[in-house]
Amino acid sequence: MSGGHSSYTPNTGIEKWIDARLPLPRLMYDSFVAYPVPRNLNYAYAFGGILAIMLVSQILTGVVLAMHYAVDTGLAFNSVEKIMRDVNSGWLLRYLHANGASMFFLAVYVHIFRGLYYGSYKAPRELLWILGVIILLLMMATAFMGYVLPWGQMSFWGATVITGFFTAFPIIGDPIQQLLLGGFAVDNPTLNRFFSLHYLLPFMIAGVVILHVWALHVTGQTNPTGIEVKSKTDTVAFTPYATVKDAFALCLFFILFAYFVFYLPNFMGHPDNYIQADSLKTPAHIVPEWYFLPFYAMLRAITFNIGPINSKLGGVLTMFGSIAVLFIVPWLDTSKVRSAVYRPWYKLFFWLFVANAIMLGWLGSRPAEGLYVIFSQLGTAYYFGFFIVLMPLLGLIETPRRLPNSITEAVLAKNKSGGQPVGVAAAPETKG
Repeated sequence: MSGGHSSYTPNTGIEKWIDARLPLPRLMYDSFVAYPVPRNLNYAYAFGGILAIMLVSQILTGVVLAMHYAVDTGLAFNSVEKIMRDVNSGWLLRYLHANGASMFFLAVYVHIFRGLYYGSYKAPRELLWILGVIILLLMMATAFMGYVLPWGQMSFWGATVITGFFTAFPIIGDPIQQLLLGGFAVDNPTLNRFFSLHYLLPFMIAGVVILHVWALHVTGQTNPTGIEVKSKTDTVAFTPYATVKDAFALCLFFILFAYFVFYLPNFMGHPDNYIQADSLKTPAHIVPEWYFLPFYAMLRAITFNIGPINSKLGGVLTMFGSIAVLFIVPWLDTSKVRSAVYRPWYKLFFWLFVANAIMLGWLGSRPAEGLYVIFSQLGTAYYFGFFIVLMPLLGLIETPRRLPNSITEAVLAKNKSGGQPVGVAAAPETKG
């Protein structure tokens, strides 16, 4: 799937002239038209394309918003209101951008869960997975800095709390915080830094996305069976088959997106952010955007000291560790079977992991007290336990179901059995 002779044939004189000097049309044709993909891809695989479209949408709306935004603590809040009230279609641009961030994270979390379920991180796709985690980190940094720009109460105090986490690190913590803030407190230099980085990082994300797609085309697309392509009958051309499927999924996704933009534009925001930032008035509960809540819950779950590590440093290390552990997932999973479709125990623990992540998100929105803290600690333990304990252990003790010999066999068997994957009804076979 990753190589072979190009099937592109330039038809006109201008196409031949361009192809001989800069074969960009050939590259696009080979990558997005004739590129072979497994014939059994389901709609979970459409989120990669959805994410690419959302990235373009965020960059375009962000660039236009930046033309009307004032990077000054005395003007920022009112400039956002001016965009909403006076700029032509400014309300639409802002709601597209603000809700687009939430839709972006919704799609990326589904994309990650799909990768974990179908084993898309396994060899030879380790670098593909690592590039994806880097994109996630860049997205988080971009979203956090963008949340500060409206200069509302939650923007100001969110920046104060999050940048304050760096002071937990001995020696280097204070210099890092002062470098981010441009001083000793959140003020105009902070807003300038965050605006500059918020504008820059999406283009860095686009660069890593190009590497991500390149790595995908080198190793080839995975599929629900987890079996590599063995013959031409296992694949179909990307266009029109995958293109039409992705386009349909994109339309459904945009319907959901449009519903929030036009009917519930502030549903995923916080009402305190419509109050101008005031350093003398602290909100009752400082909470981040919903897509950071699971990590925020894990940060607050560490309420005790561990040797020389105090609770603040322990929480910060836990939060960063929850992302860092994703980098080593390809080496934590010891199973030789890629897809959870044929791994009954892994499938069970995976869905418990999804439920646990949703629970942590809810706990992150609650006050850090009583049972909320206890359940956050249990959820944090299962989050890390899934990667560090269950993944290595299940690969050694689990007996997977029988795998089909090829993708084509799986497709034919699924059609005959009325949708049930091949091997599911078969007698378990000990893994060799």
